[in-house]
Amino acid sequence: MTGPELKQLRNDLSDALERKLTTADMARLCGLPAQGGADTIRRWEVRGPTPSATKVLRVLAMASERYPIMEKFDVFDRHDVREEDRPARRAAFRAQMRDEVRRRLG
Repeated sequence: MTGPELKQLRNDLSDALERKLTTADMARLCGLPAQGGADTIRRWEVRGPTPSATKVLRVLAMASERYPIMEKFDVFDRHDVREEDRPARRAAFRAQMRDEVRRRLG
């Protein structure tokens, strides 16, 4: 993930949650300390986050419709899920991911 991609992710998650996420919010999502975490996010928005933060952010990105559901989480396209049920299941999964982001934000 590059710095501009991280900045775009913050905007996309803001849209998905219908509230503007600050750099401090993003720091909380990445598990960074309150002291200096927002500064770290601002640096990452230029240079890109660490590989471990990127893994967390890619999972949380699934809360937004603008990001694909990662392969290991995509249990909707299996043969045992009826095609007509798949959109509703995807929507429920996205809602669950948004709830997880909200939970992490406090």
